[in-house]
Amino acid sequence: MNKLLTTLFALAVSCGTSLSYAQAPAAPKTASAPAAAATSGGAKSIDTKVALCIGCHGIKGYQASFPEVHKVPMISGQGAKYIAAALTAYKNGDRKHPTMRAIAAGLSEQDITEISTYYEAHGKEEGKALPEKLGKEPSPQVAGLMQKAACVSCHGANLAKPIDPSYPKIAGQHADYMFVALKAYKADNNAVVGRSNGIMGAIAKQFSNAELKALAGYVSSLEGDLKVKPENRFR
Repeated sequence: MNKLLTTLFALAVSCGTSLSYAQAPAAPKTASAPAAAATSGGAKSIDTKVALCIGCHGIKGYQASFPEVHKVPMISGQGAKYIAAALTAYKNGDRKHPTMRAIAAGLSEQDITEISTYYEAHGKEEGKALPEKLGKEPSPQVAGLMQKAACVSCHGANLAKPIDPSYPKIAGQHADYMFVALKAYKADNNAVVGRSNGIMGAIAKQFSNAELKALAGYVSSLEGDLKVKPENRFR
């Protein structure tokens, strides 16, 4: 618990660099939360763990200012195995964002599993059916970029059903976040910016930043499972 509190303090300090600030509320109560909490010995435990996340990812319109101004990614509805893989990458230093590394460093493998499971269930909507293919036709330019990047080969034909659960759903994700993330795969020899992934690094480095921005804008326009689900008092 001391380690967890230390990490929470690090998050509060780091969030001071963001454009928007709100006190981290308790985790939203959903039908899935008790099941996730049961693995850690009670609702209070999972509430404490997701409090590290909700202060940024649970506030609509929340923006970070590092490495540039962008909305933080939507994680409610994201696949649990991808969230776990991302948190592990921050913890191991394969992703270098200072705030996320400080948070992940204080998480055990069990913490990561419980947080990831919670957020996958947190975004589910019963009866919602997404298009099987891309729900919006890209422009000829973007269609060419999509083909070159082979996005559907990993993220699925609609970019919301990845072929491997450790790959992210990207349809509907914030465009500015997507742009920053894609550029991070191009970064080399930077102590605080960059993502180490052989596949994504090779893909991203094929494109100019203007092309990555066009790709991010199109992907953001698609319908997907990702969302921000704040507490009622923050809506």
